[in-house]
Amino acid sequence: MAQSITDPIFHDEAKALAHIEASRWAGEPSCPHCGSLNVRKMGGKTQAGMFLCNDCRDKFTVRTGTVMERSHVPLHKWLLATHLMAASKKGMSAKQMERMLGVTYKTAWFLCHRIREAMDGAAPQGPLGGPGEIVEADETYVGGKAKNRAYRAPAPKKPVVALVHHTGNVRSFHVANVTAKNVRPLLVTHVDRASHLITDESPIYTRVGREFVAHSTVNHSTGQYVTGGGLKHTNTVEGFFSIFKRGVIGTYHHMSEAHLGRYCAEFDLRYNTRAMTDGERAALILKGGEGRRLTYRRTDKIAA
Repeated sequence: MAQSITDPIFHDEAKALAHIEASRWAGEPSCPHCGSLNVRKMGGKTQAGMFLCNDCRDKFTVRTGTVMERSHVPLHKWLLATHLMAASKKGMSAKQMERMLGVTYKTAWFLCHRIREAMDGAAPQGPLGGPGEIVEADETYVGGKAKNRAYRAPAPKKPVVALVHHTGNVRSFHVANVTAKNVRPLLVTHVDRASHLITDESPIYTRVGREFVAHSTVNHSTGQYVTGGGLKHTNTVEGFFSIFKRGVIGTYHHMSEAHLGRYCAEFDLRYNTRAMTDGERAALILKGGEGRRLTYRRTDKIAA
């Protein structure tokens, strides 16, 4: 589904409303409060776009129960922001979003975090890998180098652990402290134990590696990067990290520890949908925002 920013849904509020209603309900509105289909559209200027459930008697709109709930940003700007984040391979900063949408920085910042929440909601479910499949695991660190900071103390390094199916999806996580104890739950929860696990020589993977059908390592410290006839390597996960780091260095410059998990979800989604068009990816994100309302308090207080 090819789509450009000249599409009327990005500029006309009525067309944007019709597009989102079609995406969410496909012509058959249902009450987000009780699930009833016995609803009717309300009339009048003050209740435009509102529905009334004849069973529970609650009112709702297409925004109710989504990341757009209680937002005063027009729907066409929501769609444009979603498309821009879906199409920007290395991310889009809130300052850039502010300039392109004509909103305040505070609005753009919260808008971007809500869309990242929708990206997390669109993530594929189920464990990675399986019998005969290869999954790579590795960690990297986000943060500036001490030698580049003239006066301030060195920025704390923020670890990110990524799990990548050799020819499939990626899942990355912010881990406060990369230890065998902290990494094991991620591996056994998100990777099928019938998979062949490949890591570098780090000792944090030694014990948990025994829980998988096979565990191979490549010793980077000795200059070893590929073994097993080209099958055993961590080049796939390092390729994902290179895209992630381009976003950090070139777009965001800084990712706070409190929200690093949502940035991970953003880069995961784009990587996992790399075979899709930008329009298809944006449509997937729009569906992922259903049932994932995000408040300012949650955005400010929850650490990834």
